[in-house]
Amino acid sequence: MFIDIHVHTGRLGGYPRPDGKTYADPGRLIQRMDELGIERAALMASVSPECCRQVVSVEEVLEIGRLHPGRFIPFCNADPRALTNSPDAPLADLLRWYRRAGCRGVGEVTANLPFDDAMVHNLFAACQEASLPVTFHMSPTLGGNYGLYDEPGLPGLERVLAKFPGLVFLGHSQAFWAEIGPLDDPALRGGYPKGPVSRPGRVVELMRRYPNLHGDLSANSGFNAVSRDERFGPAFLTEFQDRLHFGTDMTAPDTPTPLPDYLKSLRETGRIAPACFEKIARANTADLLGPL
Repeated sequence: MFIDIHVHTGRLGGYPRPDGKTYADPGRLIQRMDELGIERAALMASVSPECCRQVVSVEEVLEIGRLHPGRFIPFCNADPRALTNSPDAPLADLLRWYRRAGCRGVGEVTANLPFDDAMVHNLFAACQEASLPVTFHMSPTLGGNYGLYDEPGLPGLERVLAKFPGLVFLGHSQAFWAEIGPLDDPALRGGYPKGPVSRPGRVVELMRRYPNLHGDLSANSGFNAVSRDERFGPAFLTEFQDRLHFGTDMTAPDTPTPLPDYLKSLRETGRIAPACFEKIARANTADLLGPL
């Protein structure tokens, strides 16, 4: 039923997070996918030190894909500081090599650098040149966190959307989805704002203005954004049904995954059309990533 735009796994359990958990191994992840009705999933590589308790290289992602044919869609990744730690590093050559090896996207980008950093722009230029969509994690802070940093109102994101019109950006994480509605308290950028959406926020404005901005609905951040307001959520899903992607961001064997049942309930109660459900559940991701 579903194609998942965002999952994590590793062949071996890595250094545990503070909660004692680590990635599910590929077999356990596939078991969860089967339980949730997920046919296949885009598998992220983890390469930046800010978010790397367990390094998962692109080569490991490709090998997992080969060992489990038909279940994973490999994503490559490159830290913006890779190769030469400079804004003229030949990252496009690297990404084109990974594309030829079978990768269909870039992500998840987690370096804690500003969107406006010249090395970040170099990475985005390389993604555009290699014709690979990019999934980014956004951070509300510089330091003490992971993900590309932007200020409230997402001015840095808007600048790269305008500068790289041929590149599909997959928006993800709390600091991105918190701005689906007005953000009266910037302290909420790192969390999950609750309550009705009184008017469209910056995410809506940017999606209306820039067709190269897509939404990765994975994790609690994506689910919270489309479920916090029972009227606004279905309307948002309907308006942007051609650029929203189902996802889970499973990072442990028991990662909560409320989105599948929520989307099915919206379809079954007529709050989104069956065609809208089908696009978000699988067709958009299949179209974006090419023949699977």
